[in-house]
Amino acid sequence: MVTLDKLRLEMESQLEVDKEIHSVEVRADTIEECLADASVQLETKIANLEYEVLEKGFQGIAGLAKKPWKLLIYENPKFMQKKKIAKQAQLAMEEAAEENKVVNSDGRFYIRHFKDGIYIHVVLPVGDGLPVAANDAISASKRPDTDEVDEALIKKCCKEGTDGAYVKIGEYARAAAGDAVMAVDIDKDEMYATISVSPPSMSGAEISANDIIRALESQGVVAGINEEKIAEFVDNPVYHIPYEVAVAIPPVNGSDAYMKYNFETDRSKLKIKESETGQMDFKELNLIQNVVEGQPLAQKIQPQRGKGGKTIMGRYLEATNGKDIQIPLGQNVKLDSDGVTVLAACNGEVLIVSGKICVEPVKEVKGVNIKTGNVTYFGTVIVHGNVEDGYNIKADGNIEIYGSVGNCRIESGGDIVISQGIMGRDEGVVSTPKSVWARFIQNAKVEAGENVVVNDNIMNSQVSAMKKIVVRGKRAQIIGGHLFATEEITAKNIGSPAGGTETILEVGFDPKSKAKLLELQEQQAALVKELEEVDKNIETLENQKKVRRSLPVEKEQTLSQFLTRKTEITEQTNQMTEEINDLEKRLRELKVVGKVNASGTVFAGSKIYVRDEKDEVKADCKSVTFYYENGFVRRGKFDPSQAANDIKAPDGYSSN
Repeated sequence: MVTLDKLRLEMESQLEVDKEIHSVEVRADTIEECLADASVQLETKIANLEYEVLEKGFQGIAGLAKKPWKLLIYENPKFMQKKKIAKQAQLAMEEAAEENKVVNSDGRFYIRHFKDGIYIHVVLPVGDGLPVAANDAISASKRPDTDEVDEALIKKCCKEGTDGAYVKIGEYARAAAGDAVMAVDIDKDEMYATISVSPPSMSGAEISANDIIRALESQGVVAGINEEKIAEFVDNPVYHIPYEVAVAIPPVNGSDAYMKYNFETDRSKLKIKESETGQMDFKELNLIQNVVEGQPLAQKIQPQRGKGGKTIMGRYLEATNGKDIQIPLGQNVKLDSDGVTVLAACNGEVLIVSGKICVEPVKEVKGVNIKTGNVTYFGTVIVHGNVEDGYNIKADGNIEIYGSVGNCRIESGGDIVISQGIMGRDEGVVSTPKSVWARFIQNAKVEAGENVVVNDNIMNSQVSAMKKIVVRGKRAQIIGGHLFATEEITAKNIGSPAGGTETILEVGFDPKSKAKLLELQEQQAALVKELEEVDKNIETLENQKKVRRSLPVEKEQTLSQFLTRKTEITEQTNQMTEEINDLEKRLRELKVVGKVNASGTVFAGSKIYVRDEKDEVKADCKSVTFYYENGFVRRGKFDPSQAANDIKAPDGYSSN
């Protein structure tokens, strides 16, 4: 049967659980964003959260009348209970560890003659300390004025202790005139109180803890009474010297608001990146702190209210509340819906500029070298000098280099503009899903998702573009190397007059698909060769097994491994065959025909491929266009109006 007492107990139990639940109010555009925000504030996982809807959100119509959600979010009580139990277990382990560190100490006793009798206080030994000798305590309790003592009780107290209190053990003939005399002195500001005690004479009573407390209360002291110090005085009295027994409760001022940063604000503390072996990589100086749009950068910790104090006479002492601060918002940052979290409004580098949090979408450096190390940036990078050999740039935005590029790796999510040129020394790589602009390209690999535009020459390089490769300018020549373009390759001169350098140009197909096709074909050829070796080994072992009817354990395991490998190779080659067929079909169906334009001379020895059909130039030809027709590569008169003239220089770059 449910009774009122049972309900009361259940409600009290539930109240204790509710007191431990921490909750926050959060505003955001969606419930998911509210939960994500609360998980940061409560420092727990979203799965451990529950919530109540205070105000229902509305997405609005065409962006109008939009209203955020307002939720009261708290941790799941069951999870809180588990966390509490785990914390208690941790505390218990820490206490047990602390107990093991306790220093040994001997037991001790105190005999005091208070107004109503003789009392004893026994402190038990700790660790391997010596216990209190009962005979010593009995001897100390007997004086000429002693009437009687309970020796059995003394022995019990010496054995079991008195739990920090004084226990009455006997009577004595008290002479009130010889009692100790106590005076209470209160500070004029009511901040502390002291007692001055003169010692008792023979048969006079000593001062007890209750005597001190009653004397303080009679003087109006109601707060800050230090019972520990009073007990210490009773155990070890200090006579004729003021002894502090009460202290005012001081006010606690509230802490000021402050910003908690999620990035290093002191750039001198940024450390060089270490390799897996623990060695310093001086090319990875780690000087740039990249952030992405929407990333939390900092959070304002709200000011705290002060906690008032009391004088020993109970007068209120006012505390100062913590001061609030303005959130230092700079450029390209914004406040989250909670009003205290600073978010990045774009990709870039987070910085403190004039005391404000900023995200800089453009990174400008004088050059990329030993001073800067490699540059990795979530935005646009502008280099006012050269990129030296061995140093790399990787950026989400554009990369503009006003000098030259050596044996480097340059990767960008936008256009790459190189005012001088690329000298890759057969190892440099420039890659982007957009376009590449340069004055020249020499001994480098360049990959572009759109166009490659060069103002002087391309020499001994591997260049691919998903649209066009255009070489402009007075010389505008392509000498040596292998060039791929889906739509068009245009230059003034193609090939080498001496014919000593092989120049291959391919158009009319997807260069990435073509490269993938060649890679798969090479891999498949290697697997087929491996399969032939595996089949030979299997055949040899199986023949041995037929002759001997069995094989040694090691050879049986080897045969099993060969059979497994044969199955793996067969599956891999079948998958590769499917991919190869798909790529070949895609290349055959490519609608872009492609063409190669030369306003000047195409020198003998140059090889022109249009949709996999080859035209190997046997003799120099001038002002010519190569194109595909009826399964053959045809040559026509070069028409300047048909060459690529629609490619414009990017902003801030002159093609001259």
